[in-house]
Amino acid sequence: MMPTAKKKEISKPTISEPVKAPAKMTLVSGIQPTGKLTLGNYIGALRQFVKLQDELEDTELFIFIADLHAITTPQDKTELRKSIRNVAALYLACGLNPEKVNLFIQSEVLEHSVLGYIMESTAYVGEMERMTQYKDKKGKQTEGIRTSLLTYPALMAADILLYDANIVPIGDDQKQHLELTRNLAERFNNLYGETFVVPEGFFPKTGARIMSLSDPTKKMSKSDENPKSYINLLDDLGLIRNKIKSAVTDSDGAIKYEPKKKPGISNLLTIYSSLTEVPIKDIEDAYKDSNYQTFKAELAEIVVDAIRPIQQEYFKIINDTKLDDILTAGAERARFVAQRKMQKVYKRIGLGRIK
Repeated sequence: MMPTAKKKEISKPTISEPVKAPAKMTLVSGIQPTGKLTLGNYIGALRQFVKLQDELEDTELFIFIADLHAITTPQDKTELRKSIRNVAALYLACGLNPEKVNLFIQSEVLEHSVLGYIMESTAYVGEMERMTQYKDKKGKQTEGIRTSLLTYPALMAADILLYDANIVPIGDDQKQHLELTRNLAERFNNLYGETFVVPEGFFPKTGARIMSLSDPTKKMSKSDENPKSYINLLDDLGLIRNKIKSAVTDSDGAIKYEPKKKPGISNLLTIYSSLTEVPIKDIEDAYKDSNYQTFKAELAEIVVDAIRPIQQEYFKIINDTKLDDILTAGAERARFVAQRKMQKVYKRIGLGRIK
């Protein structure tokens, strides 16, 4: 049986004093509020944050809703605002503790945009054009390509460098962005003097890359046109069961972890292992005499048991004024740290009248 997630009472944070004792380490991560959060987001990111907030000592966590990144493509303003709040509520419903994590909205800390422009002024056009995600998104655009689609990796670098992040949780598909961030930090330091911490990537041991249920050769994505390919954290529980049971596998029938030969069942084994923390080899042994139908049915219940308490917490949080208090407190702390960093950056470059 998978352990039931513990429900935590959300306390109202104090926002009058954003100053905290300095931490030895800093972790930074953000997620766009477009689409809806999926099981892949939960396993690959949110669940890891919950573990890290409890395991990392002397580390301050900054987790933000990356709404500025969302507008690289056209958005409906009403839906965007709704999604920002929904994502924040889901972060908390998944177990983030506002007493341990600074949760905030990116656009409410203006220093992100300012440092983003300075990183644009540090980067080269060729570096931006080589970014894989830019090339992928460019190919999917049906109208004019916005400049921010090309330059958003500079803003992403700013998101990280602004807080002197030592730790950046990433998936395999984000290695290129982290490498660019490291290059820009080193280039700026060489040009203007030691200013930024050069961050390191943190790769979860398991579940870092959950694949599509309909095409297990592609990553599970909230923007996928096929709704059967992903599981939204707010999907009806019956629908979740059906999506797992109808997930693409192969005709072999053997429950074995072989990503290249058997990507479908390997993906389901990764989900099973990630949610139960049972090693994949032990799961293989437990189901060696079983079949896909039985395995999928039991995995479906494991997934439902993991998502049910998240949904229950979400509906408690989404319309509670404490959510706004938490986001305000997170933004105040982030703003305090970001402003101090920007004073140093301005001084290094020679901007403004800072002496």
